[in-house]
Amino acid sequence: MTTSRRMEQAVQKLYTAFHSGHLNPDCSMQCAVGNICDRLDFWKHFTDLHGSVKLNYVGKVNEAFGKKFNGYSPLELLRIEAQFLAGCGYVLPIDRRSKNYEVKITKEILFQGLSKVVSFLCVLDRIPDIMDCSQLFDFGLEDNKENVNCSNEMVL
Repeated sequence: MTTSRRMEQAVQKLYTAFHSGHLNPDCSMQCAVGNICDRLDFWKHFTDLHGSVKLNYVGKVNEAFGKKFNGYSPLELLRIEAQFLAGCGYVLPIDRRSKNYEVKITKEILFQGLSKVVSFLCVLDRIPDIMDCSQLFDFGLEDNKENVNCSNEMVL
């Protein structure tokens, strides 16, 4: 399967951030998009609320001019971040009144967020989801009905 250069770079940056402890959904430089954007936070000015996928004026201008940041448009960056935050259990968009203070960030939670991001990157690049492991288990139930035995006896 071939992937795009932008996706390969994004996944590499996210992998590095995850394993080096530089992945933090509460920091715009260390969240998923912050890491994709080389640990910079300029992208947060494309919307008014963290986790929102609604472009503000600055975001709309950059989008209209066709600007790309490490291969991604402003709207794509916001959608990537929304996937990450939702995967980490946040209620979106994040504002002062949301109940996100209850989210406890663990490595498992970060992995869930990253899994959603990588799956979404596949959607953006129109390739099969590399996080979907079901294809590893080619279990074609229709083909194996005669081998199903629920008793303790083995079927050979």
